[in-house]
Amino acid sequence: MRIDILSLFPDMFKATMGESMVGHAQENGFIDINVTDFRQYTTDKHNHVDDAPFGGGAGMLLQAQPIFDAMDAVQKQAKEAHYEPGRVILMDPAGRRFDQAYAKELAQEEHLTFICGHYEGYDERIRHLVTDEASLGDYVLTGGELAAMVMIDATVRFVPGVLGNQASPMGDSFSNGLLEYPQYTRPADFRGMKVPEVLTSGNHQKIKEWRMRESLKRTLERRPDLLKTAPLNREQQIMLQDLKLDMEEKDDEDN
Repeated sequence: MRIDILSLFPDMFKATMGESMVGHAQENGFIDINVTDFRQYTTDKHNHVDDAPFGGGAGMLLQAQPIFDAMDAVQKQAKEAHYEPGRVILMDPAGRRFDQAYAKELAQEEHLTFICGHYEGYDERIRHLVTDEASLGDYVLTGGELAAMVMIDATVRFVPGVLGNQASPMGDSFSNGLLEYPQYTRPADFRGMKVPEVLTSGNHQKIKEWRMRESLKRTLERRPDLLKTAPLNREQQIMLQDLKLDMEEKDDEDN
């Protein structure tokens, strides 16, 4: 996968994108990340990339010209490297909410381009370049760089080879619509806190059932909203009903 990023602050990506999983993925050739400072493409003699909005208003808007010209250059480089234009993602608080399903969707692409805004917003014509508008949530960041880093990190986990064990991201929270079950490692007894016996029993069927139940329990306790859309099978539905009854009985006892 090739990932291009358009940003006024390319140095922000050096540490984050050069370390840990993303850094190793680049070293091993699974992904290729390129950051372009679109200030280098401005035709303004003072090197400005923003201007006041027509009609007045607070703040400054990113101009279309530097980003259009930077995109032309980036797409040309990608084409020379035998990549199709791919999806172009504009980081915008008004965009589609990013989640695990969106990350998995983006991971199917061979080429992604992220446009990171700054200042008050964008010249509306910049949206003609994009295929996606994305947001992390209902809040505003100073710029799109942090949001792009989060999206890239979550997305490349699904790129084959990046995690070594391709089953790993499939067990992550939200991948199946539920929160992940609790996990433990050695020692089995740490300061009196013991690992559930079922996990050391060697009975794989019982372990599977325990994990399913704990995943449902954690989701019910912490994110019950997820259960409205989670694709539960018959066995999970029965487990969920049992868990709800257990919680109701516990509430009655407490009261």
